[in-house]
Amino acid sequence: MRKSNHPHKKAVHFIGIGGIGVSALARYFLSKGNIISGSDTSPSELTDQLKKEGIKIFIGHKPVNIAKGVDLIIHSAAIKKDNPEIKKAEQLGIPFKSYAEALGELAQQYKTIAIAGAHGKSTTTAMASLVFIKAGLDPTVIIGTKLKEFTPPAGGNNFRSGKSKLLIIEADEYTGAFLNYSPFGAIITNIDLEHLDYYKNLAEIKKSFLKFIGNIQYGGILILNKDNKNLFSLRNKIKKIGQKNNLKLYWHSVTLDQRSQAQCNKLRKILKVSGEHNVSNALGVYTLAKALNINDKKIFDALSEYRGAWRRMEYRGELRIMNNKLRITNENSIIHNSSFIIPVYDDYAHHPTEIKATLAGIRQKWPKSAIICVFQPHQEKRLKSLFKEFAGAFDDADTLILLDIFKVKGREETKQSVNSQKLAEAIKRKSPINVLYLKSANWRTKNLSKTLKQIIIQNQHKSVLNQHKSALVIMMGAGDIYKMTDKLIK
Repeated sequence: MRKSNHPHKKAVHFIGIGGIGVSALARYFLSKGNIISGSDTSPSELTDQLKKEGIKIFIGHKPVNIAKGVDLIIHSAAIKKDNPEIKKAEQLGIPFKSYAEALGELAQQYKTIAIAGAHGKSTTTAMASLVFIKAGLDPTVIIGTKLKEFTPPAGGNNFRSGKSKLLIIEADEYTGAFLNYSPFGAIITNIDLEHLDYYKNLAEIKKSFLKFIGNIQYGGILILNKDNKNLFSLRNKIKKIGQKNNLKLYWHSVTLDQRSQAQCNKLRKILKVSGEHNVSNALGVYTLAKALNINDKKIFDALSEYRGAWRRMEYRGELRIMNNKLRITNENSIIHNSSFIIPVYDDYAHHPTEIKATLAGIRQKWPKSAIICVFQPHQEKRLKSLFKEFAGAFDDADTLILLDIFKVKGREETKQSVNSQKLAEAIKRKSPINVLYLKSANWRTKNLSKTLKQIIIQNQHKSVLNQHKSALVIMMGAGDIYKMTDKLIK
């Protein structure tokens, strides 16, 4: 890589550039005229797009990827000190920072709003961004998902370049990343048992969130979800921090506050995304916007236009089943040689709380449809720590197809005593839903579409399609299951 000749431009290399957050930060640096390169372990749709935008992409982490002309290296949280590119940077004396450290330094240059919480960060960040754009505040946005509204030249799906000094970011608690930020305003959606490969227990997670609250700028604004028991249990400690730092604290509730019921009812009517969890996310954004004197019309107009985000209950296409043996009872008639069209959705949910909320939202929106959930667990440690919760998370599904666990490289230190087959057995013992387990070989090397169609046809007499007029498939998980969604709808 050549070194930048411009005194204010830098040659910046990103390790783990295929990550959704790191790629957004790379796009930010690119938008400022810097020379950008990056590496990742494998190509993806995201790295292909970054290439088209002018970023040099290397596949594989190799010392040769780091040239003497590099001014700065930014790496994802997954990158360890023994990474060959980090070692090369040390040899060459090139400074390197984590994604969170770099974003924290960047955020100091802006009036920053940070969205934190175990669940709902991306959706809430997206909603807040659209409201502030609608209000004419022209924010820069760095988000952990892709939005249809963020397209070049204003942004690149997970990034938007604004002209104001307002920055909206998604603040992740994993590895304490959000402790690098000192925002003037923040929303905390909830606190939950999550990232237990880093945190020891819930008490440690709560302490981390209290530290985050303590980092909010003096006189700043904090929006909190009263409906989340873990967060509300900290109310006295939060109040003390608020008094010390002169914070403006706003608690909101979908269920406990009669004053907000009119807003909640309106949100239920206008939102295109389903579920009470999304009503709660939107109410948090509404509360923040009102605290900053944005009028109701602009808030509700923006929220009504939100179409959802990448892998957040995202409609992907249709699964068409044609079989002359399939018999579907439709009121008083029996249809032979049937063509059955099933919509396919994709969702990032990988924690029991997220799974329950997503499936409940689907059941609420499509009460008469059969829900066929295909789930890929994410991390053995998460499944082991929350095994009981996972076993009770799928009650709103009619059929559950479990795939093998997606193991995250660098985050699975010890072999756990759980697997997807054991989860399937546990669910069968306590739930009446139809549960099937597919080994990896049965879905990675064969045609998933064919396998799923066979399962649906074989089980239709005793389960979902014989009892419902319609059905839908939800592909769920934080691993690489989204790649299978592409194959399913082809």
